[in-house]
Amino acid sequence: MKSDRLLSILLLLQTRGRVRAAELAERLEVSVRTIHRDVESLSAAGVPVYTERGRHGGIALVPGFRTDVTGLTTDEARALFVLAAQGTHAALGLDGAFGSALRKVMAALPEAHRPAAELTSRRILVDPGRWMAPPMPDVDVDALYTAVLSDRRLRIRYRHSGADRERAYTVDPYGLVAKAGVWYLVADHRGRPRLFRADRVAAATTTGTPAVRRDGVELADVWALLREQVENRPGPAPTRIRVRVRRARLDLFLRVAGPFVSGPVSEGGEWAQAELVYPEPAAVRHLLQFGTDLWILDPLEARAELLRVARETLAAYGAAGAGEGPQGVPS
Repeated sequence: MKSDRLLSILLLLQTRGRVRAAELAERLEVSVRTIHRDVESLSAAGVPVYTERGRHGGIALVPGFRTDVTGLTTDEARALFVLAAQGTHAALGLDGAFGSALRKVMAALPEAHRPAAELTSRRILVDPGRWMAPPMPDVDVDALYTAVLSDRRLRIRYRHSGADRERAYTVDPYGLVAKAGVWYLVADHRGRPRLFRADRVAAATTTGTPAVRRDGVELADVWALLREQVENRPGPAPTRIRVRVRRARLDLFLRVAGPFVSGPVSEGGEWAQAELVYPEPAAVRHLLQFGTDLWILDPLEARAELLRVARETLAAYGAAGAGEGPQGVPS
């Protein structure tokens, strides 16, 4: 720990020039007295560091001294600092380590590249969460991460969607994947690729047996195969519909139905037209929320589905008195 702290102090001084002991103590979460002892250790090791007292004093390196690690271009430096916004490091327990790594990289950059890298970290923010999405359940990704890095087989207890009990699996892990804010364990079960949502893993235990992976197969290969299977899962033929949307509601329509929109949206006058592809005809029901601001042009079956649901809803609420629910539904 002390060696990491000494290196962090050295790199911070190299980056900032002169830093007050209190600021170093706050950033490294130690006492000011510890910082002064660390400065003495650096000096004893031959690092030309000195302390100035007074209002504008602080700890600094002798001008011209630096630990020089070059080779990064401006674009490479920017790419590294965009990573700071990804948010996956905290889930893996690596938030502190990542911050320390970025400080080291910043100090190692040629001086001409530092402003671009620092500006990128302040101007680019990546938020993987969706708008108005429910909060994600707490997941102990750190435990899975540690187990995966052991290169051993795992015994997991897993609850499938809709199941009321857990099942036990012994799997050979390839690694973890974070997709749209959701973590997945990618592994082979009995030699076949499987995908397990991390928030449904009730327990993960590392065995003493080395993981057995297929020759020449890496995490990216297995993930690509599993993703294709999920996206191209067999089912009923997709339903294609054409709709007309009032322009005043077009932005909301694209936010709500965007994942189903196929091709460009034609705009002109008061109405815009769009084509949507649904996995099944009943999925068009969510378009009811647009009322008369949306009209289904074709097929007639999709229009009939909305009409049927609207009539059922009207009948249910029309039959109920004030303050009462439909028959069989508690108010």
